[in-house]
Amino acid sequence: MGIMKRLDKLEAVLWSVALPGFSQLLSGQFLKGALLVLLEFLINVQSNFNEAIMLSFLGETRRAAEIIDYQWLMFYPCLYMFAMWDAYRSAMREEEEMSYLPFAFGAYFITVGLMYSVKVEVFGVFIGPIFFPMLSLLPGLGIGFIIRMIIMKSRKKARRRAV
Repeated sequence: MGIMKRLDKLEAVLWSVALPGFSQLLSGQFLKGALLVLLEFLINVQSNFNEAIMLSFLGETRRAAEIIDYQWLMFYPCLYMFAMWDAYRSAMREEEEMSYLPFAFGAYFITVGLMYSVKVEVFGVFIGPIFFPMLSLLPGLGIGFIIRMIIMKSRKKARRRAV
């Protein structure tokens, strides 16, 4: 059995951005890492995700929307964001609370963005099933951070009152 490597939070998240499960594999969590990588490949292949990414970057967003299997791709945001949160959680200080909120809200917003991506145009330009969900991550993270901040402040006030 290999030695567990302690990753810092940024390194852990960035390896998960590269491929869900990489951070877990690097930190010695082999079963979890292998499962995440396997699920990523399964969802990716079944949904035609890589082809849609390629078409989107080549400016063929309508064609990308036509080849996507949305039933499969709907699983991807939760898997992706969970793998990032899990990597972050493994690297964070134990006393850090509610770190999951930005990741969870990010997953929700990406999923909703994916659903609406078939209808959204900006200035007459069809954004597509790759770029619109990616853009949807930003408000999801923002709302998650804001909700976390509000809860943390209210807990802090409650603790002060209790003392």
